[in-house]
Order: sequence, then structure tokens, then C-alpha cells
Amino acid sequence: MTARPLGGTGLAVTALCVGTSPLANMPRLYGYEVSEERAVATVGAALDSPAVNFIDTSNGYGVDGTAERRIGIALRDRGGLPTGTVLATKVDPDPRTGEFSGRRARTSLEESLQRLGVDHIQLLHLHDPERISFDEATAPGGPVEALADLKRQGLVAHLGVAGGPVALMQQYLDTGVFEVVLTHNRYTLLDRSAEELFRVAHERGIGVLNAAPYGGGMLARGPATQGKYAYRERNDAIAAAAIAMAAAADRFGVPLAAAALQFSLRAPFIDSTVVGVSSPERVQQTLDLTGTPIPDELWADLEALVPGPDLWLDPPSR
Repeated sequence: MTARPLGGTGLAVTALCVGTSPLANMPRLYGYEVSEERAVATVGAALDSPAVNFIDTSNGYGVDGTAERRIGIALRDRGGLPTGTVLATKVDPDPRTGEFSGRRARTSLEESLQRLGVDHIQLLHLHDPERISFDEATAPGGPVEALADLKRQGLVAHLGVAGGPVALMQQYLDTGVFEVVLTHNRYTLLDRSAEELFRVAHERGIGVLNAAPYGGGMLARGPATQGKYAYRERNDAIAAAAIAMAAAADRFGVPLAAAALQFSLRAPFIDSTVVGVSSPERVQQTLDLTGTPIPDELWADLEALVPGPDLWLDPPSR
């Protein structure tokens, strides 16, 4: 994969971004344990891959920043962040009190810098801002003001907003503070909630990151294996659509995961697709899925099976 511009940031990123949430050892969310040794080896595999130059993490992934600490170990093993690698992290509320003030945003970045072993961050996201009101976030002394200050100080090169609800993400982009938008589970084979957000952002020169193209794993492991969708209990109609899509892919001998990943990769308004990985082998397996041939007939069949907008995570407003 060749690197391409991330909006107007000046950063060059590969079409595939390695997400590190699974490396934080959160069995209640993912259903499995990930040891430190395995996590560090996974980050190492990503850093060593010539096809990936983009790693995404967060202050809040795991207890006391487990994912960041493990990335930091891998970076130290290599003498620091390799040249050309883009590392993104996110500011999160205080895990004990829930405080998400400007002060907390600064502390969150300080913690991340220490864990990662770097002195600045190329891309810093405001993470899941739906946890506080928009007015609180944008008020004087709030996290948005703090992030802008951190950028002016040179501790952060570029700012993004990463969260769920599409309308809220648009509200943050309209402030003019953020150069990149990331949302998850909302542009997949099963859901098109974020398409307009992404198209408009791309046209404005804002970087676009699409996370969780597998719908939280169901489109990778298969609907018969993964009972949850978008990290929650799934709707029966969504499950039925996924089962039908799996059957269509099987008729063409194509892994459903390949179609789910390439659906995001082929969108002209998406700069990079964030895929969580949980083992060194998974890095190469994911790259292999990007090259799986997919006939036009299968794309047409899958499009005909997309659930109606009323079943999307963020149905269009009427």
C-alpha cells in the first residue's frame, strides 16, 4: 500500500491503519485475553510491515493505558518511532472520576506521551465526546480549547475528533478546530450512516478515518460465530442481513471479511481504514484480505442486501 494524504494535514498514511484497542486486554469487550508479550509482538509486526505506516491508539484503551504502554515497549525496542510511521492517540476522561475538562485533556496527553515514550503526537483525537455535552466540551476551559492550546504549544501536530454519533461529529467539525474525523461501525456493508459526513468532510479537505469496518467483529468472524454487532447485542434483522451477505460471499468463494474490508478501502472519500488486530499473524492476514479478488457480481449482490436506513446506527433524520 502506498501512502496517501490524510486530508489537508500534510501527513501521509497507508490505506490500512492498525487499531490497538484489542491489544489493551479487554476480555469483557472482545471475549479473549491478550498478553503483553503478544501485544508487543503485534505492534512490532505492524511497525515492521512495509505496507502499514499508521497506528491508532487511545489513552483509555485498557486499565491505566494498557495499549499505550505496550506500544511504548515496542517503540523502545526499535529505538523510537520509526521514520515515516504516523502514531495517533486520543484524549479520554479521567477513568476514575469521569472528568473530561480542559485540565483532564492536558493530563491525558501527558500520560500518553510518557507511556508511548515520545515528546509529541502527530495526530491527537478528542475521544468519544458524546460522554459530555457539546456545550461543556466547547466552553472556555473545556477540552476543545485545551486541544487547540496543545497544538499551539507544538505538543500536537494535528487534531481530530473520534466518536460515534454522526451528527455530533459534524457539529465538532463545524467548529473549525479539527482536521480529521474518525467514526466507527457507521460505514460498513451493513450501515451507511456516516457516508454523507465522510463525503462532505473529504470535500472540505478534512482527513477521513473509518474504523470498525467489520461491525465490531461480526463481519470478520462471521455472523454465526460473533453474536454481537457494533459492541452491543445485535438486531435480528441485522443478523439476518449479515447471514445473507455471508452466504452471497461464500457462493463466490470470497471471505466475508475481505468484502467488508475492501468495501471501506474502495471508498474514494476515506483516507484510511482502522482495523483492530490482536496478534502478529493478524497483521499479515488483514493485508492479505486487501488483495482478495472480488467480482463485480458479488458487490451488486451485497448492495442489494444492505438493511434499510431505519436499522442503521444513526438513521437519517426525517
